[in-house]
Amino acid sequence: MDADSFCRDVEAHLCKRNAGHLVRIVGPAFEMVAGWAAQGIPLKVAIRGIDACVDRRAAKGPSRRPLRIEFCEADVLDGFDQWRRAVGGGTAGGGGTAVTGDESGTETPGDEPKARPGHSLRAHLDRVVTRLTDRVSAGALGAGLEPVAEAIIGELAAERASSRSLRGEARARFIERLQQIDRRLIAEARAATPVETLGAIDREAQQELGSFKSRLSPDDYERALAAASDKLLREHWKLPDVGYEV
Repeated sequence: MDADSFCRDVEAHLCKRNAGHLVRIVGPAFEMVAGWAAQGIPLKVAIRGIDACVDRRAAKGPSRRPLRIEFCEADVLDGFDQWRRAVGGGTAGGGGTAVTGDESGTETPGDEPKARPGHSLRAHLDRVVTRLTDRVSAGALGAGLEPVAEAIIGELAAERASSRSLRGEARARFIERLQQIDRRLIAEARAATPVETLGAIDREAQQELGSFKSRLSPDDYERALAAASDKLLREHWKLPDVGYEV
């Protein structure tokens, strides 16, 4: 997608999230968003970043003014960092001016993004079990994937209490086991997904990685493509990432 089309699509989504208020992306804002396109940020990743910024501001209460795109840049770049780590493409870098909120709830350009607190292994397991339980309870996983999710819920629920005391090599082994469980979950999700849906997911993954194909070796591209496809598959089923990032 060329920079102009990318900016117009971003502008359309921003206006939609601003309850229809026209928020034009012109001048320095256009240059900033065009820079996102030049970095290879997929449109879907940019939209998720905008949504995160809009939702966070909405949680603070009604605002009299529409949100400008400049205030979404930190969330967009953060989402791009996460996406590139997920597909094995490194980090975003080269990001521009971060914009965050001050303690009064007013966005202030130029502030550095606030560091996000880490979470414990026990808290991670709690989140995974809760997310999978919600999906099973909603009947959203179907006959093929639901038994796998239930087995993982039982396996992890039994480990939550003891996970706090894991240290050293035992902790490393358990974290590797979580990665194996996650790979199993994604493999079963792929097996449970209709062929036509898998085709659409693979095409979307290819589109997301389009700007990176010429920069990667064939082997690296194939690995990144598989990772991007797995990420989209996880989003399709709304599955948690069982793996734990230290």
